[in-house]
Amino acid sequence: MREIIFDTETTGLDSREDRVIEIGGVELENQFPTGRTIHIYINPGDRKVHPDALAVHGITDDFLKDKPSFADVVEEIVDFFGDARWVAHNATFDIGFINAEFDRLGLPPVVIDRVTDTLALARRKHPMGPNSLDALCRRYGIDNSHRAKHGALLDSELLAEVYIEMIGGRQAALGLVTSEIGGLAVQADDGPIIVMQRERLLAPRLTEAEIAAHAALVSKIGAKAIWMKYSG
Repeated sequence: MREIIFDTETTGLDSREDRVIEIGGVELENQFPTGRTIHIYINPGDRKVHPDALAVHGITDDFLKDKPSFADVVEEIVDFFGDARWVAHNATFDIGFINAEFDRLGLPPVVIDRVTDTLALARRKHPMGPNSLDALCRRYGIDNSHRAKHGALLDSELLAEVYIEMIGGRQAALGLVTSEIGGLAVQADDGPIIVMQRERLLAPRLTEAEIAAHAALVSKIGAKAIWMKYSG
């Protein structure tokens, strides 16, 4: 399963009037980062960055002057996301802005069936909160000390780590498979470790007297003895 953990920064809070000025995303394949990312700054045209938004992300109008428009980069965005799920924290906000930008260009919207909201997941998993990205980083021991301001790619990278922890992806990564040489292959970070079976079984630790005593007990209990289910 392919997922894109993404985030946007905008000129303000109203998707009908404000514009996307930054998008960042991290690709996951079967809950593992592939190393592929997307990160684009976008010129919002004549829409200025609201002072409250500037205080959050620090992206100025002057910085955005020479950046491409959304129309210039939309093909790159659509190609990167492809048929993947869109995963965001408070996804209603981000998807609302993405769909508003798509609508301005006559493109179909991202349907809700393709969206995962990590804030909703966090609220179900941790109903007592808090469930902001910073709070979840603290909860899961993820270093976010370098997050002085919001940034679309940085926040996507942090959210990817949080998301993997929330859905138990790291535990799910441990797999045991039968090897071709008669052992078990345990998947490690640097490749499979082969755990071989012994050529000779270890000698039993039970004494003959203990074995005889156990057999006598099972015989006394009769056919209802649970042991009979396992001994055949």
